Amino acid sequence: MTPETARYLEKARTCLEHARAILAIGLGDEAGRGAYLAGFHAAQAYLFETTGKGAKTHSGVQSLFVNLARSDDRIPADLRPFLSQSYHLKAVADYETGPDACVPLDRAAAAIERAERFISSIAEVLAASGSIDTAG
Repeated sequence: MTPETARYLEKARTCLEHARAILAIGLGDEAGRGAYLAGFHAAQAYLFETTGKGAKTHSGVQSLFVNLARSDDRIPADLRPFLSQSYHLKAVADYETGPDACVPLDRAAAAIERAERFISSIAEVLAASGSIDTAG
């Protein structure tokens, strides 16, 4: 495993822990953003291990991940669009305004659950390729 892969996977797990803690105090925007960032960093780990490099932008990570994951049957089909779907939560939290511009707690909780599955899936793929240990 490359040092970059290890750092990105560690960051993904940290973001997931923080998202859970933030959800527990009732902050949907921050929890939804954290769920997205957890997936973002897990995708970066996958990209580094698969291609030897990452992407520099959110859209770059999303498109490169989708292109690579499309042909990787080890990543469940229902998780492949997670990044683009959860990016919407980050966008609402960061850029939207007005009374409806918030991430409901139930949507944040669902995103956190999917982020956990996403990270676990990526970790399993990397472990199966001999790259990492899935514990963590």
